[in-house]
Amino acid sequence: MRIHYLLLAVLCLFLMPMPGEGGLISAVQRYFCRVRGGRCAALTCLPRETQIGHCSLKGRKCCRRRK
Repeated sequence: MRIHYLLLAVLCLFLMPMPGEGGLISAVQRYFCRVRGGRCAALTCLPRETQIGHCSLKGRKCCRRRK
């Protein structure tokens, strides 16, 4: 029975989000960025792009080409 507790602890460790990822909220923001036709930029958008939102809580930007 004690092995079940150990397996549960190991499973919880592997299911935790990585530092800086933000988990579920960031994943949803990245998904909606792609749905809107954008891409996630680490620092800034390219010169011919405009910012249409955010991709994470850390400040990654969602960029899309200007029309």
